[in-house]
Amino acid sequence: MNKFLFPVYAVIIGVVIAKLTKNKTTWNTKLLLSFSGAFLLALTLFELLPEVYHELDTKLAGLFIMSGILLQIVLEIFSKGAEHGHLHINEGARTFPWLLFISLCIHSFLEGFPIHQHNDMVYGVLVHKIPIAALVSMYLFKSKFSTAQIIAFLLVFAVMTPLGTLISNTADLSEQLIHSINAIVIGIFFHISTTILFESGEGHKFNLSKFVAIILGVGIAYFI
Repeated sequence: MNKFLFPVYAVIIGVVIAKLTKNKTTWNTKLLLSFSGAFLLALTLFELLPEVYHELDTKLAGLFIMSGILLQIVLEIFSKGAEHGHLHINEGARTFPWLLFISLCIHSFLEGFPIHQHNDMVYGVLVHKIPIAALVSMYLFKSKFSTAQIIAFLLVFAVMTPLGTLISNTADLSEQLIHSINAIVIGIFFHISTTILFESGEGHKFNLSKFVAIILGVGIAYFI
């Protein structure tokens, strides 16, 4: 099985979840979101961060990571936080959400860059994309968009991450440029995953099930 296609499978699974839950955000979806945030953050710390700091000047690596954080903040101005599950479903929406579409595509394209045959970041992206795809699908299914528009949105969204992976593995890019882009992606992952974790508690109350999900996410990422 080609691991590069895992992000596509994640979108398919997300669509199925949206259908099975009758387009409603459930307790299980929120739990999966908490798990995905912890899993993505841990994999980024265990896999991607050491490699970037080994290959780049430390201050330059930090600069690119901060740039990724700032880039994600800018993208969320347009996506309203859909990348970390903060998507408000507006039933009956008729105007195609171009800003949401473009920002999600940019985010998905960049997150494909660190994925190659010799690391496990693809699993982090897979787990991260499933709840996001489910929430985006719920939004689309409750809108008044045509079937063709919904299919086009989900199809392009699904292929953007493998496209980023394909370019990072086949294009004639310097090693320094690849690692610089990966550092930007680290910043993006840091912002998304920490936002998910900070928002995982309702009213800042301790939630045992979400705490267990976070511990599982970190543990599985460590032993993967």
